[in-house]
Amino acid sequence: MKKILKNVRGTKDILPDESYKWQYVEQRIRKIFEVYNYREIRTPIFEETELFARGIGELTDIVSKEMYTFFDKGGTSLTLKPEMTASVMRAYIQYEINKQVPLFKVYYISPMFRQERPQAGRLRQFHQVGAEAIGSQNPEVDAEIIALVLHIIESFNIENYTLKLNTVGCQNCRPAYKEVLKEYLRKFYDLLSEDSKNRLDRNPLRVLDSKDERDKTVIENAPLIYEYLCDDCEVHFNELKKILDTIGIKYELEPHLVRGLDYYTKTAFEVISPELGSQDAIAGGGRYDLLSKELGGPDVPGVGFALGVERMMLILEKNGYKFGEIPKPFVYVAYLGQDSQKFAFNIVFSLRKKMIPCEVELLNRSLKSQMKEADRQGAKFVIIVGEDELKNDKCTVRDMKSGEQFDVKLNQILEFITSKYAQEASTD
Repeated sequence: MKKILKNVRGTKDILPDESYKWQYVEQRIRKIFEVYNYREIRTPIFEETELFARGIGELTDIVSKEMYTFFDKGGTSLTLKPEMTASVMRAYIQYEINKQVPLFKVYYISPMFRQERPQAGRLRQFHQVGAEAIGSQNPEVDAEIIALVLHIIESFNIENYTLKLNTVGCQNCRPAYKEVLKEYLRKFYDLLSEDSKNRLDRNPLRVLDSKDERDKTVIENAPLIYEYLCDDCEVHFNELKKILDTIGIKYELEPHLVRGLDYYTKTAFEVISPELGSQDAIAGGGRYDLLSKELGGPDVPGVGFALGVERMMLILEKNGYKFGEIPKPFVYVAYLGQDSQKFAFNIVFSLRKKMIPCEVELLNRSLKSQMKEADRQGAKFVIIVGEDELKNDKCTVRDMKSGEQFDVKLNQILEFITSKYAQEASTD
């Protein structure tokens, strides 16, 4: 017996009984993006590895441990994209979008790939929705990005969340803070986890983001970046907080929030929910004013966010969220006999051209079995046509909810069903 193949560990099939929920969520999110005047961008599923090494940072966990990297036949190193911001910026630079629009506002819905340890809310192929606004360093844009992600979350009645906000400084003030932080951490070197010991000299800010209990006790009394901000970063952060206060967005300052990507400057934020357990971040983002130059592009600032769809779906399922009904055929066409089959197929394809959802018997079952199938699929009406109906120039239409039946002339059946469908649509 041949081996039965299964999906790869860390991946998940989304079957029809689940996919309609995803479609519902994605369509709702797309409408919100359109309200904010963000347009969709789609980039290839893989990029040259150098893009992520330069953009995200070679010393980050993502680049050093988690990427799916391979060589093509020409010897070029390629990587399945682990995140989207670098890809969006690559496209921005490649197509010289800075010469076309002053502010490039785009959104995406895309799978990402990371070789992480699979667990609830953390898969090796996962999906993110996100937005990028490239072309302005104004804190108003940061506020819009934050308002946008919270609008999405709240639109699904998720209320049990907290917005964590921080600034990570810039290339002018961060180096001094790094040195002070290193000096502090070295005093407690023996108490740190192995990961934090390795990060101490290479990227000490990442120690602040550690979830290891050994590190947390050390981090509690670490110096704060707020004391080392340059004037520009301090003004930017204060202005952002004022705007968020003005538009009624609540936040908590989190001085140890640094995010896991090296391209962040100034603003960094996360949206967390206790309903997710240890993997509590629903979304996160921040500003990346140096990314374009790092990738060989113009000196153009940007800010964005990414939201984990699987994580949000976990919360929605846990809360019993109503995703709407599974799509059902409006009408099911049942038939008996070859001549009836021809008529049935003509009806179905005529209705489908009118964009009326319908199904027709394809397995040559008995009328009783066809009626059971129509009921299982949730059809509102069933058209029944057999040899006798053809001879009498009529067919039977059954209302599956009330059980009421109608005799309808064959040449009037399209008009009859179209009218019923229009009535249904007007009451939705």
